[in-house]
Amino acid sequence: MVLLSRVYNICLLAVEDITSMAGSEINLEDVGKVINSEVSNEEKTNFIIQYILAQREPLLNYLKTLIFAVAVFLIGRRIVKALLKMTSKAMERKEVELSVQKFGMSFASFAYNILLVFIIAGILGVGTSSIVAMLGSAGLAIGLALQDSMSNLAGGVLILLLKPFKVGDYIITSGEEGTVTSIDIFYTRIHTTDNKVVVIPNGTISGSNVTNTSNQHERMLVLDFMVSYSAKTSDVRSLVLGILKTEEHICQDKDMSVVICSLNPLRVKMQAKAWVTNSEYWITKFALLERIKDTLMENGIDIS
Repeated sequence: MVLLSRVYNICLLAVEDITSMAGSEINLEDVGKVINSEVSNEEKTNFIIQYILAQREPLLNYLKTLIFAVAVFLIGRRIVKALLKMTSKAMERKEVELSVQKFGMSFASFAYNILLVFIIAGILGVGTSSIVAMLGSAGLAIGLALQDSMSNLAGGVLILLLKPFKVGDYIITSGEEGTVTSIDIFYTRIHTTDNKVVVIPNGTISGSNVTNTSNQHERMLVLDFMVSYSAKTSDVRSLVLGILKTEEHICQDKDMSVVICSLNPLRVKMQAKAWVTNSEYWITKFALLERIKDTLMENGIDIS
């Protein structure tokens, strides 16, 4: 009870002191000086309570501003999502290429969110010039630290401008091959034939050779196989050409051939060449390899 009475008296003294100090300001330096002074603990406690009470109105005002900023942020996030949907629909209406759409959506998301950050900062009283200066300094530091990422960003821009490939194309690059599923700001994703997703930095792709097998509607199919030296070349050629001419996915109006590719110490390496549509390339390749193997063995030609 004695302690409570003492605290009550201190609060009364604090209120009286604040009233008597109307119009005067108490800052943190004053608080530090009082705490480090040789006055009694009771006077120090009295002064701290006085300081807290004096800051009540500014704290309440800042709390209101903070609540308003949070409300604007939550509403702003919904607006950003709506703007992104509108941007996506606008690009779809204009039939913008899919790879450009995905890249544009990534950039639009970044731009809209940066704009929202500027608005929130303005509400909290942070000057726009201060934010720009901070972003400039941070951008320089991040740019030096993330040179590879900047290279990937530049690579993504080059890919979209020069268009060596687009989403849906089958490409071979950097030791990987597959169908392009997305071209993002920093990375390109390809889907391989064995159902893997390979993520390749755009900077790596822009600095490497890229083979795009989807640029043309038709693609040459080259099948390698081995036969023994005892096999008669004309017989092998006749059998394999017969297979090619009966395969429904082979372009029958295009040239096809069966030739000796090289002479190895133990076997003769031969190649069957024909044209096939891109969409049927892999199915046709695997089917023909199986048919060539079975047909040659059925006709007594050694391929072991």
